[in-house]
Formats: sequence, structure tokens, C-alpha cells
Amino acid sequence: MGWDGPRARALLTDVFQAAVAAADPRVVLAGHLPDKPRGRCVVVGAGKSAAVMAAALEDAWPDVTLAGVVVTRYGHAVPTKHIEVIEAAHPVPDASGEAGAKRLLAAVQRLGPDDLVLSLMSGGASALLPLAAPGLTLADKQAVNRALLACGAVIGEMNCVRKHLSAIKGGRLAAAAFPARVVTLAISDVPGDDPAVIGSGPTVPDPTTFADARAILARYGIVPSPQVAARLASDSDETPKPGSLPHAEFRMIATPLMALQAAAATARAAGVVPLILGDALEGESRELGIVMSGIARSVRLHGLPLAGPALLLSGGETTVSIGASKPGKGGRNTEFLLGLTVALGGIPGIWAVAGDTDGIDGSEDAAGAFTGPDTLARARALGLDPAAVLARHDSFSLFEAAGDLLRTGPTLTNVNDLRAVLIA
Repeated sequence: MGWDGPRARALLTDVFQAAVAAADPRVVLAGHLPDKPRGRCVVVGAGKSAAVMAAALEDAWPDVTLAGVVVTRYGHAVPTKHIEVIEAAHPVPDASGEAGAKRLLAAVQRLGPDDLVLSLMSGGASALLPLAAPGLTLADKQAVNRALLACGAVIGEMNCVRKHLSAIKGGRLAAAAFPARVVTLAISDVPGDDPAVIGSGPTVPDPTTFADARAILARYGIVPSPQVAARLASDSDETPKPGSLPHAEFRMIATPLMALQAAAATARAAGVVPLILGDALEGESRELGIVMSGIARSVRLHGLPLAGPALLLSGGETTVSIGASKPGKGGRNTEFLLGLTVALGGIPGIWAVAGDTDGIDGSEDAAGAFTGPDTLARARALGLDPAAVLARHDSFSLFEAAGDLLRTGPTLTNVNDLRAVLIA
């Protein structure tokens, strides 16, 4: 059977869905739980998966008295029996997130050595816990966050700055819980699965410093408010450093690589040879699209680095540097796809999907989009110039007009982006 658009899109949809299913907390969380505590069990958490993780915990431990609070993104709440769920804004923090962070910090205090704090962390936790350090306001943190998003800073850089402006991140939540045991169950959405970066590491020692945070702002030409500048210049009240939180343990329950491996298995079952190029690819979205187009062309024309039918898979988190221009609608996945599409120039036999596994690419209502050999022609027939659309960062609008968006709704998990390029 030959490959055509409908068959290619069906396989790419299955591949994306398999990746998301591999990170479903309702499936994977129970296998990573610690021994049940002799004392109290306090549950705290944040992230796009925090509510469904809390519900999965309640299902796994029906005989344990659970209490606590988690913060998730608006629209990501699910029913829970005992653990309170607060919704807040992402990616730019709001007052609801600030109130939720205060509740988390209060919940872990005044505990004893027989008590257990279960911390449920997933992608988005950093923006959802915007509790400012003394002397700062939520507005100060919002301004820095917006500037970092606009300049194309990578997630590790953003979180380094966030930790040093926070009263809860960079290990401060775990420090407040001492002497209780702290076990963090995490879904990774960051390149390299670094526990200190996921959610800005509220329960993890922080290897970065105030000097690192100052250097990041300087690198991107970000001029902070006087209050933020004073905070970062003080070098006092540093975050807990490695070795200082012996009562805290970290367990990874889902990662981008696990999702890629599930996607690869789905391709293999369909008779397509998968090649995982990496789970931590970073850089400019459109430029990665150009790179991937070159590899796809090589497979199509030369059978290298493997012969078709083949599926090139990658994960990680790219960036979109907007600069001074006013952007259109889009996210890093649709920008990647449009960069790929323009670079391929309509070469036959190549299709692709790219999407955020949380179901939301950027700030729009789609996880990502599909592209194929006819995408450029269909866009031009609609009066759109793909290269011009790419230049103004309006990729969502093109794929929406072409009917090629991938809409899943909130998936309630997040193992970063999944990009799959199918070559017949």
C-alpha cells in the first residue's frame, strides 16, 4: 500500500497520541509511590498535570488520609476527593498562582520526622508558583517573566532567574518541610530531565547563583526593575545548595524519552522504521525546521541515514525569538513546522506533525499542526505567502486557514514537544 495524505496523517496522529499516553499520570504514577508514612501525608504540587496526578494518587492510596493543595493551569482541573485544586495562569503568573504558592508553603510547615510530603511536579509549575521573595511583588516577577519569554531564553535560563526571585523555588519548599520526609514525583518537560529545572525545583537543591541570574538578564539585554536589580545584587538569602536537603528525594515518573520510545514503537508496528534523533533538542524553532528538512531530504533522495518508509522523531523545547516586531499567532511547534515546510519546498513523500504534549502550543488552542507536500500550494491558493507568514511569526494562522491544526484539548500531562517527520 502506498503512502498518501490521509494515511500519513493517520499514522502521525497515532504516533502523537502514543507519546501522550506514555506520560499519563493515571497509568504511571502508582508504580513510583514511596512507602506509606507512619504520620501525616501532606500533598502539594504544581503544573499542568498537578490535578490529574493528585487524582491518581487518591486512587492509588485509598487507605491513606491525604490532605493538601495543588496548583494547575486554568482549564486543567479534574475532580479530587481530598486534595484541593487551585487553577492559575500560565505562562505569565497571576494572583491566583501567588495565593496557591502561599498555601503550598504553609501546608508543609510544622511537620514532624514521621510525616511525609508528597510533591507532585510537572511542566508549568514554575509559572504557577509565583511567590515573590521578600521585597518583590508579583508585578516584578511578571515583568521579568514576559521579558524572558519574548527574548527566546531557554527554560533553564528562565528558571535560574525565577529561583532567585522566589520564596518557594530552588529547594525552598523542601527546606520549609524539614524534618518531614519529602518525596517528589515529577513529569519532566525540560531538556535533560534535570530535577533542578523542572518547575524551578521547589524541592531540589539549586546549583545556580545570584551571579548566574544577573548574567542571564545581561546576556539578553533585560533591564529589571530597581527592586529586582537590588534583589539579584545582594547575593544574600541564597537558595539551598547541593547536599543541603538530605530529607528530600526525587523520582521521575515520565520523561520525553519515554514518550519518544512509545511513538517509535507505534511507527514500528505500522511497518515504518523510526529514528530517535534526541529528546532534548533546543534552538530557534524555524532553524530546527530547516535542519530537519535537510535530514528528511537525505532519507527521501539517498536513503540516508536510513531508508524509507522512515519516521524521524525528536523531543525537547525550541524557542521563538520575537524581537521588536509585533507577532502574529503561533507557538514553537507551528513555527517549527512552517520552517520545515518552507525549506522542503513541496518535495513529495514527506509529511510531519509537531505538537506540545500538553495540548497547547504557545497561547493558542491547538497542540500543534500537520504539514505535507501540498501545504505550500494550499496556503498560496488561500492568498497566503508562507515565507512572509513565517517572518511575522503567524504560523498558527496559516495552519488554521489550511485546516491542518492538531487539536487535542488539554492532555493533562506534559513531556515537552514531539516532532515526527514521516518519509515514504
